[in-house]
Amino acid sequence: METCQNSPWQSALAASFTDVRALLDSLGLSPEDIPELDPEPNRFRLLVPRGFAALMRHGDPNDPLLHQVLPRRAEHDAVDGFVTDPVGDGAANLGDGLLQKYAGRALLMATGACAVHCRYCFRRHYPYSSLAGRESRHEAAIARIRADPSLTEAILSGGDPLMLDDRRLERLVRQLDAIPHLQRLRIHTRLPVVLPERIEERLVRILTSMRMRPVLVIHANHPRELGTETCGALQRLHREDVTLLNQSVLLKGVNDDPEVLQNLSERLFEQNVLPYYIHQLDRVQGAAHFGVSDGDARRILNGLRARIPGYLVPRLVREIPGGDSKTPIDCNGEP
Repeated sequence: METCQNSPWQSALAASFTDVRALLDSLGLSPEDIPELDPEPNRFRLLVPRGFAALMRHGDPNDPLLHQVLPRRAEHDAVDGFVTDPVGDGAANLGDGLLQKYAGRALLMATGACAVHCRYCFRRHYPYSSLAGRESRHEAAIARIRADPSLTEAILSGGDPLMLDDRRLERLVRQLDAIPHLQRLRIHTRLPVVLPERIEERLVRILTSMRMRPVLVIHANHPRELGTETCGALQRLHREDVTLLNQSVLLKGVNDDPEVLQNLSERLFEQNVLPYYIHQLDRVQGAAHFGVSDGDARRILNGLRARIPGYLVPRLVREIPGGDSKTPIDCNGEP
């Protein structure tokens, strides 16, 4: 695992739940409480940091945080239209883990590792074994970025790029920062939410000592994900002038309710995080049971818009393979 020995966040990660029964036992639940449970997921195993599990409601088999990480038998159902590469990563791959879908931006798959396994993950079937040879792969990808002056923004994704230890992350950031045509570095990460111990002083210093403007896009789906430790981590980043945005996924049984999304947006803004996108579910194989229809999505977002100021309403979008941007879903009609 790509972590730094003896660091607090590495220790917290190593203590994560990887056994379904152990997670349920910690919540006062048993497998019998969840008839649709898949107690022994194989390829896409359970991985849940204990700090995130501590935010779940004890004794509630329908807890929205638990619902996001608990494997269910429905994941094995074959559903028309749900595929292994729902967003066209394969077609956008330039080689060496570098993807380009949109003008002016390129995305580097920094690592295949994550701190939590979300059951709706659109990259749950991604061939991460193809990302072997990280150092040489990063060098080759950076050379591709350096050779393309049309790029003004580099995006680090994965997996989760903050799973790189500080030494490797700093080296990667410095190499990108030395490319004069890059203006921004965007990092997509769930770690501030599920493993806030990762937001250490050295990491913040790495993000704020570069020439490029740092943008951190976190991923919170429910207001209870923003616990005390996560809020402290977000405040540390904000104090150092890191731009903070949030992307959510609209998920059945998690946040498909205007009141939940209102609380999420207001809670995010209290932590100086701007709600950015709410995605319709990427149609990845194994996640159909999380799907919300477009009609319901429109009703939910219209209900949210009636409750809060417009700047707190995230844009409802979907990703269509081959599109030149995320596709907005018009809440008054068809996409």
